[in-house]
Amino acid sequence: MGKEKYTRFESARIIGARSLQIAMGAPVLIEDDGRMDALSVSLAELDAGIIPITVKRKVS
Repeated sequence: MGKEKYTRFESARIIGARSLQIAMGAPVLIEDDGRMDALSVSLAELDAGIIPITVKRKVS
């Protein structure tokens, strides 16, 4: 699965949701040195294209 192009609103929602998951104890999917906060980790995961969140769009 390749990198998808998200709108800025979708990206903000994905990053926010993933940051909350990480802050609540979800496993981190990238190499982390232990000093990164949840927001930085979620941004790195989005850049790597490995965030386990799906965006459903309405096709018109």
